[in-house]
Amino acid sequence: MRIALVHEFLTQLGGAERVLENFLEIWPNAMVHVLIYDEKKTHGKFEQYQKRLSFLNNWPLARTHYKLLLPFMTQAIESFKFDDFDLVISDSSAFAKGIKTDKLHICYCHTPTRYLWTEAKSYLKAMPYPFFLKWAGSSVLPYLRRWDYKAAQRVNFFVANSENVRKRIGKYYQRDSVVIPPPVDNEFFRPVSEKKDYFFTASRLEPYKKMEIVVGAFNVSGLKLKIAGTGSKLAALKKLAKSNIEFLGRISDDELRRRYSEAQAFIFPAEEDAGIMILEANACGTPVIAYRAGGALESVIEGKTGEFFKEQSVEAIKTVVRNFDAKKYNAETIRQQAQQYDKKIFQKKIKEFVEEKYAHRT
Repeated sequence: MRIALVHEFLTQLGGAERVLENFLEIWPNAMVHVLIYDEKKTHGKFEQYQKRLSFLNNWPLARTHYKLLLPFMTQAIESFKFDDFDLVISDSSAFAKGIKTDKLHICYCHTPTRYLWTEAKSYLKAMPYPFFLKWAGSSVLPYLRRWDYKAAQRVNFFVANSENVRKRIGKYYQRDSVVIPPPVDNEFFRPVSEKKDYFFTASRLEPYKKMEIVVGAFNVSGLKLKIAGTGSKLAALKKLAKSNIEFLGRISDDELRRRYSEAQAFIFPAEEDAGIMILEANACGTPVIAYRAGGALESVIEGKTGEFFKEQSVEAIKTVVRNFDAKKYNAETIRQQAQQYDKKIFQKKIKEFVEEKYAHRT
């Protein structure tokens, strides 16, 4: 069976890239089709695999300001050809589901495109570009919304990464889907260090990640916080932060595991679709303090693997962290939650789903 994989942007390492890595562990000979690829920013993790890159990859703005290329993304994803494959598997949060093919197409959906259906205004507001570029962006969104809906109808079968996303696939695309949660590497993510007296968070430092309220809460509380990640808000957050807050920048997986292990708790302020970092922290025996919304509702067991705050505000986070008692949590109980999402379980479910659908197609 000749398999093609489709991924939008290999320009960072996040939850979507962990899913792609797992696909490639199942099907190492698959050809990865990707709109834009940056080997340096993905630390060479995908260097060994076969890749086909879109025409956008050679454009001057591709690696630095790819959001400006939004009007061309639909054409780029539709330009890929799959005549020499038997099956296509996309993992999509925007464009990857929009390929055109008569081959069986299964889409692992991280989310219906957020900036088209749920966060258009906040997305445009947060773009670090002049007003006229934001205006141009707003004018193209209605076209992209129509395209996105039509693109979703091309998919033969949807797999959602959470119940939360399954509902939104139904709401915005009128399509059914099954839920297979994203994978956690429990062999790698495990307790490796003794607990220390700080809290930890890791994220792309972009407006929608809500990191400014975490910084604000720890400014007020005076408790120690370490933040991993980079992004457009880094300079502003550093300017806002007091001396009890340390910025670690981009860190390796080894350091990420150590920070998870040492932290009193992992702070998760955004409304995410699944929240794989919640489970990675749990795999390291660390409880999570999360916003009570989205995928966190499916992965955090209140009082056993973590705690919630009710609103995305400085006051809400400050109250929870000040009252937080790490001693009431049992590391082994927390790890058991993460083990339910182990990568071996994910790979088995995905492989069985794909093989079943392919067998019925042929």
